[in-house]
Amino acid sequence: SAIVGALVALSIISLVLSLVRVEDVTLPPTVKYGMVFDAGSSHTSLFVYEWDSDKENDTGVVSQTLSCNVQGQGISSYANNPPEAGNSLRECLDKALQVVPAEKQRDVPAYLGATAGMRLLREQNSSATEQVLAEVAKTMQEYPVAFKGARILTGEEEGAYGWITINYLLDSFTKYSPKEHTWLHPEAANIFGALDLGGASTQITFMPKGSVLSQNEASEVTLYGYSYNIYTHSYLCYGQDEMLKRLAKELIVESTPSIRVHHPCYPKGYNETVSLSSFRASPCTDGSDPRLPLGDSIVTLEGRGNASGCLAALRKLFNFSACGQSQDCTFDGVYQPPLRGQFIAFSAFYYNFKFLNLTEGQPLAVVREAIEGLCTRSWEDLSSSYPKENPQRLPKYCANANYILTLLLDAYKFNETSWNNIFFQMKAGSADVGWTLGYMLNLTNMVPPKAPARLKGHRPSLWAAAITFIILTLILGLAALLL
Repeated sequence: SAIVGALVALSIISLVLSLVRVEDVTLPPTVKYGMVFDAGSSHTSLFVYEWDSDKENDTGVVSQTLSCNVQGQGISSYANNPPEAGNSLRECLDKALQVVPAEKQRDVPAYLGATAGMRLLREQNSSATEQVLAEVAKTMQEYPVAFKGARILTGEEEGAYGWITINYLLDSFTKYSPKEHTWLHPEAANIFGALDLGGASTQITFMPKGSVLSQNEASEVTLYGYSYNIYTHSYLCYGQDEMLKRLAKELIVESTPSIRVHHPCYPKGYNETVSLSSFRASPCTDGSDPRLPLGDSIVTLEGRGNASGCLAALRKLFNFSACGQSQDCTFDGVYQPPLRGQFIAFSAFYYNFKFLNLTEGQPLAVVREAIEGLCTRSWEDLSSSYPKENPQRLPKYCANANYILTLLLDAYKFNETSWNNIFFQMKAGSADVGWTLGYMLNLTNMVPPKAPARLKGHRPSLWAAAITFIILTLILGLAALLL
């Protein structure tokens, strides 16, 4: 009878366990980190990103964890002292390690991308460029991270990655629908264009209607399982800092041999001294220009606060005649298909218009009026009205704003109507707009998608019921054996 009772108990247990529904239990995905240095022409910033190992169609859902501005100028300014380029990064690297868990630090991919400032230095002094990059790499390799390299991005890469960042942050590529429990991919009509203005270069990137005729400006990117054909072009020497140098040089050349030169874009009452040798130091100002006076004399630029004169002087920096009668051309003979859709203008585009205190959607006429009003204000008025503003940046706003108008309207061919398709902003959500997030998103595609760990298991409530049933069965079996 004891054997019969045990067999009966085991049969009942097997039957109960077979009836208990087995479910998939998904373990939470592991969090991964990555860091990217944006080494621009005027400054360097570090961004730390994180994403789950569970990815949507091979692309990680990346969010920004930290942004840190490196003290000092861009790494290209250390051409004569390369070790300091590496040392300048240490403070931000220390801060980055404070937000990344210690057990994950050695697996964190770390990159440094240098942009137009280093592209210019490479044209001037390739050996100094290599030394600066070597010192940067040496410093980053001292830290417990997976250093993946320091390199100079092409202008087209910079433009394309900025475009990826914008559309990622604005949910143009994909958006999770709680109602449908799936990721939705919006139509191409919701894709934004990107306008980036730095210190040494400017980029325009957008998705044109149809194909891009010129392969030099065509790029294809794949995100979330979808491919996008985009137009992107970078204009070296057309960033705002290099533009100001080129403008000053042209004004000096036109006024030779005078050592006091009228500057229509600077406010009246503001003077700035420049050395002629400074124009020979940058490829953008063409130091071999025979019109440039010889020697190392000092020239004083005297502000005149002339808005129309400023605009006319800036237009001379563009070679519009090289396009002839072509409508698909910006300047210097560069091809550009017709504009399409809405654009996000960031970096220096944003900071200059923020100073003008213009709200989104202001008509172009209002923008022009605000810029003209700014240009006519004296240096005494400006400096007393904006005591907290950087005194080196404050007198340049009139030139920068007029330059932006010339670039957007005359070069890129925005007009009174399409002007309303431009939105000036520097953040989307909690993340900064720039090329680094797009770079990080692209790099996550290089990592094979890792499926979340899955285990077969029972719900706790069913396990409790099953165990209780087993214990009662055993007690009954023992009772039957004793009887």
